[in-house]
Amino acid sequence: MRPKTFGWLLVVGLILTGQPLLAQVAQQPQAPPPAAKTGVTAPQAAKATAPEPDPRQILQKMCDFLKSQQQFTYKAEVADDQVYHGGKKIQYAIEMETFVKRPDRLRVNAEGDLIDKQFYFDGKTITLYDKDHNVYGTLEAPPDIESALEKASKDFGVRVALTDLASPKLDEFLNRRIKHSLYVGQHKVHGVLCHHLSFDGDEVQLQVWIAAGDKPLPYKVVLTHKNLPGSPQWTAYLSDWNFSPQLNDNLFAFTPPQGAAKIKFVPVQAGQAPKPMPKKKKGGKS
Repeated sequence: MRPKTFGWLLVVGLILTGQPLLAQVAQQPQAPPPAAKTGVTAPQAAKATAPEPDPRQILQKMCDFLKSQQQFTYKAEVADDQVYHGGKKIQYAIEMETFVKRPDRLRVNAEGDLIDKQFYFDGKTITLYDKDHNVYGTLEAPPDIESALEKASKDFGVRVALTDLASPKLDEFLNRRIKHSLYVGQHKVHGVLCHHLSFDGDEVQLQVWIAAGDKPLPYKVVLTHKNLPGSPQWTAYLSDWNFSPQLNDNLFAFTPPQGAAKIKFVPVQAGQAPKPMPKKKKGGKS
């Protein structure tokens, strides 16, 4: 009997790396008339014409802050657009929880309308577990988060949403792909005042809302795929940031559940598009 194989076990949406960024660049607003003509006092005029915050600097502060944290956890509510024949667009939901312990521990739980999967990295191996089908696959990985994610993506097409927030090279990934940037303004996300930023690349528009306080954390991310049919969006609301969690190493070690079958990963061929495994129907066969 031919063994089952992994092609794309954990499809939980797009990640920040590996995807160019794209947006529309708004026209710069015209400067207001001189204070002498408008009746505005000199301090008020200076305030009105003050330069906007630099979106790249705000993004860099976010990256630097995350890089300085040795361990943290966060949750995300994801909405993922799927485009079907005729341009019909359906949005599916995913709830994610991520655990990071640098330099060599990472775990992601992802449960949603179409998936129920878990990702483990224990410093030696990567394991993907598909709870719907009760199957799992493992592969040897380099001994740090960054190299392990790179190997999984390059060799097997395995990309896990938002895990790049654990990468010490997040700023490098983003800056290589940004062609234009825009400071949109200050807007609230679930009550948190944030800098609303937009970044342009070749294919995808990235919008990110970063907290305006002393902890520049991302609270919302929107990716718009302009060149794909229907321009689907991928949206994540991030919450429950914790930078002093108690993370035992057992949290990152996978123990196969009873009856779980071990299957193989299939290396991604050049030009090959990985396909998601169909979700098993509750109470029936897939």
